[in-house]
Amino acid sequence: MALISMQGVTLNLGGKTVLRNADFFLEPGERVCLMGRNGAGKSSLLSLLSGQRQPDSGIVVRGVGAFGHMPQDVPASWQGTVFAVTAMVLGPQGAGLAAAYDATTAGLPCELSQEGWEYYGEVLGVINRLGLTPEADFASLSGGTKRRVALARALLGAEDLLLDEPTNHLDIETVTWLEDFLLRRARSLVFVSHDRAFIQRLATRFVEVDRGGVHSYACTYDQYEERREARLDAEERAFALHDKKLAAEEVWIRQGIKARRTRNMGRVRALQRLRGERAARQQRQGNVVLQAQEAARSGSLVLEAENLGFAYPGEKPLFTGFSTVVQRGDKIGLVGANGAGKTTLLRLLLGELEPSHGSVRLGTRLEVAYFDQMRAGLNASASVMDSVADGNDTVVIGGKARHVAGYLQDFLFTPDRLRLPVGVLSGGERNRLLLARLFTRPSNVLVLDEPTNDLDMETLELLEELLGDYNGTVLLVSHDRRFLDNLVTSVFALEGDGAVHEYVGAYTDWLRQRRTVEAGNASAKSDDKNEAKPALGDEAKRQGARPRKLSFNEQRELTKLGQELEALPGLLHALEEEQAQLEAQLAVPDFFTKDEQGFHDAAARLEAVEAEQTALLERWEFVEARLTILDGA
Repeated sequence: MALISMQGVTLNLGGKTVLRNADFFLEPGERVCLMGRNGAGKSSLLSLLSGQRQPDSGIVVRGVGAFGHMPQDVPASWQGTVFAVTAMVLGPQGAGLAAAYDATTAGLPCELSQEGWEYYGEVLGVINRLGLTPEADFASLSGGTKRRVALARALLGAEDLLLDEPTNHLDIETVTWLEDFLLRRARSLVFVSHDRAFIQRLATRFVEVDRGGVHSYACTYDQYEERREARLDAEERAFALHDKKLAAEEVWIRQGIKARRTRNMGRVRALQRLRGERAARQQRQGNVVLQAQEAARSGSLVLEAENLGFAYPGEKPLFTGFSTVVQRGDKIGLVGANGAGKTTLLRLLLGELEPSHGSVRLGTRLEVAYFDQMRAGLNASASVMDSVADGNDTVVIGGKARHVAGYLQDFLFTPDRLRLPVGVLSGGERNRLLLARLFTRPSNVLVLDEPTNDLDMETLELLEELLGDYNGTVLLVSHDRRFLDNLVTSVFALEGDGAVHEYVGAYTDWLRQRRTVEAGNASAKSDDKNEAKPALGDEAKRQGARPRKLSFNEQRELTKLGQELEALPGLLHALEEEQAQLEAQLAVPDFFTKDEQGFHDAAARLEAVEAEQTALLERWEFVEARLTILDGA
């Protein structure tokens, strides 16, 4: 039985038909990704499925049980600390958990049942994994942080989830954790996202909202793109045949009636029907036209940093000792957790901030265009037109003057939206407006701080193509893994160790090199320990001391530990293989519907395997430490 079914639904918003006679269903175990252009109606469809909005016609039937819903706009009624707002989703029990947290942080005793403490730990765990501060006042948070609280509430509220852009404002590490969490814990899922790597790993079915219609594709992401293009091509051919027939009938109706003949009224009625169908047809929304204006080439050296470090007053350094040289044409991605200092590093490299120590030398003939993730370059009270042209009627693009209205149409701004204040625009529209403003300025260095947030898939791919063809230098901060992989040639990584590490290649190359470096560091530490042992022995001999002979029990323990250490890699490898098999099994679209108990058993076993891996690694650490002690005895 479907968890949600929607039949013949029509929804009108502000005079626009968002859905027209649309059908939708969600079966247990499905993970459905809603696709479509900005403004197509994806969030409206989610609000219908959650029950927050009612259709103008048609029916929406929801099964028994709650749905965890992360809305696009956070309700203004949420108040209290982050912990309290998050725990509210658990109902009356949530109030008790919030009181327990307040008491615990104040050092006061509190009483909870065993189940209560389990819920308490789960709430705190999700809050911490999403990078939230439990005691922070919710009302004082930024919009992006409030959305993370909304995500935490949704994840804790139910096994069936409706999530609207859950990856926005999350760093790569948190997005990866969220993927694992949803694969392991979500029974069914409907989500909106433009993160292609996130979509590719999670979605088992795609539902596209397009001009009021809802089209379903049960396939992989790559197959979805192919089938969608095939559908649109077939639609274009059908429209062309319809227009050809309509044109022929229009010629016929204008001809005079020949002798002894009357007008064929059936054909006239058919013509009227053709006219009605043509008038009701909605054309596809066009694509954004992106064209960066390139200034004269910069010098070969764009910038050089030497022993660069920075710390805000009264805080520990974000990073120290960073040296690099950026050459003309480099495309560099900056990666790291939220708060690691990526935007700060950008501003240091551009000369907007003074470093705590070290220096930055900028090259010659630099023309920098800067895309600010906070959109500080946009005045919320200014109109869309004034934000691009600074009050002028024309902008110069490619050496030619263009009327600002025509230029903004390239960025999908219709004439009725040109006089609107920036403050009423959606997130996607603001990003498009900032790109429009950015590309009116000639540049040979593009600095983009999270430009992909809120952009629909088509615009994202066009931006990716434009940056790939750009002849200047690109410095890019993004949490979109596919975007980074397709674009950058080197990575500056802030890995939380107080340093900035430079890697050749894109995001995937960085991950591989990082694992190699970590493995090398672990091996070097082991070698250092082994090299230190003879030196200690020599020192003991120089002092005339004899090494202590191991007792019989210690010799037997040494042998057993050595055998155990040899077996540990094999045991860990077996667990990793079992983990991969379980994850693949849980990712099968119809696994839950065919075998619900098997699905729950596999999910439980996956949690157990992860716990066994942790215990095994802890045991490995203990064995190595004990062997070091015995070898040095």
